Amino acid sequence: MWALGRMGIRKTFKDYRANLYIVRFKEKVVLVTGSSRGIGTAIALLFAKEGAKVVINYYKSEKEANEVMNEIKKISDAITIKCDVSNEEQVKNMIKKIIKKFGKLDILVNNAGNYIEGDEWSGSSNIWAKTIKQNLISAMNTSKYAAEIFQKQKSGVIVNIASRYSVSGQFDALAYAASKAGIVNITQAYAKLLAPYGRANAVSPWPVKSGYWLRAPKEELEETISKMPGKRLIEPEEIAEVVLSLASPESAKITGQNILVDGGKNNPDK
Repeated sequence: MWALGRMGIRKTFKDYRANLYIVRFKEKVVLVTGSSRGIGTAIALLFAKEGAKVVINYYKSEKEANEVMNEIKKISDAITIKCDVSNEEQVKNMIKKIIKKFGKLDILVNNAGNYIEGDEWSGSSNIWAKTIKQNLISAMNTSKYAAEIFQKQKSGVIVNIASRYSVSGQFDALAYAASKAGIVNITQAYAKLLAPYGRANAVSPWPVKSGYWLRAPKEELEETISKMPGKRLIEPEEIAEVVLSLASPESAKITGQNILVDGGKNNPDK
C-alpha cells in the first residue's frame, strides 16, 4: 500500500525497489570472467548484492579473486575458478566445475580481455594474434560451453563486454578494435542461437576507471576526459548497472543489441 505524501511515496517505492533487487537474481548462478578486478569485480559484487551466486573467474590474480569471493560471501555464495578462458579445454573444465557445484548456470558475463601494447597497424602479427585470442576466442570458448547448458535448461543469458571501438576501427589499436567488433558479431550470433528461450547482448563502454585507464599517460588521459560530456571516466559500477539490467527479466525482449555507454559522447548535439 502506497504511503501518502511525496516523501512517503518516495520511501515506500525505494523500499519496494530494494526488495525487488534482492529477488531479481535470487538463486541465479552467474559466471563473470575476469572478475578479480575492475569492471568484472563491480559486476560480480552487484550480482551478489541482488541475490546471485557468483563464480569469480581469474587467471593470474588469485589474491584479488579470493578477496572478491570473501566480500561476496558476506551476502551470498561464491567460488573462484582459475581458468585461462582463451584455452578451450580449461573452459570446458570450468563449466563442469560450475555445474558440479551449483547444478546449473543462468548467466554468463564475458568480461575478460585487455589491450596489449604495440597493437598498431605497423605492429607485430604475434601481438594481433594474441589480442584476438585473449579478447575474442576467449568469449567464443565460454559462450560455446555455456550455450550447451542453456540449451539443456531452455534458459540462459549472455552479456558481453565490448568497447567503444566495436563500432569504430582504430589504426592504433588495430586488433583490439577488430576483436571487440567480433564480440558484437558473436553476440548477434548467440542471440539467434538461444532464441526463443535465451538472450545475448553486448555493452560497449567508453573509457572506464579501471585497467588501462589507471595507468594511461597523463596527456592521453586528460585529452580523453576533455572529450567526454561528463568530463570524467565512467565508473565500473555504472557499467555493472547496465549489465545487470540486460541480464534481468526487465530486458526480456532485448536481445542481439550492442549498448553504448558513452556518457553522451555520441549525442549529435554534443
